[in-house]
Amino acid sequence: QVQLVESGGGLVQPGGSLRLSCAASGLALSNHAVGWFRQAPGREREGISCISDSGRTTHYEGSVEGRFTISRDNGKNMAYLQMNSLKPEDTALYYCATDPVCMGRRVDPRPGYNSWGQGTQVTVSS
Repeated sequence: QVQLVESGGGLVQPGGSLRLSCAASGLALSNHAVGWFRQAPGREREGISCISDSGRTTHYEGSVEGRFTISRDNGKNMAYLQMNSLKPEDTALYYCATDPVCMGRRVDPRPGYNSWGQGTQVTVSS
């Protein structure tokens, strides 16, 4: 059974940092691009970053570019999202997903994707 488990969220002050992790089981993550998505209360889920299967290509949504860094460790079957200079508007439930559709600054889930995990909560507040 394919499963992605997100972790690393928490409560952080504005300007702080967090590193999210995405652990994959039931598949070889090295064969898949990985995307990070988030959903704030009352808002639709949005894609914020993705990384190719090799790790050589990355994409970022405009509001996180320059602050967030996506990475992966295929040997550990893991992907990561380093989040710096966090803002209150970054508060959301964060998810990872495989095989997103990435073009420029746009990151969308693969059509029909329905393997969302429980996500990890990030709260940025003073």
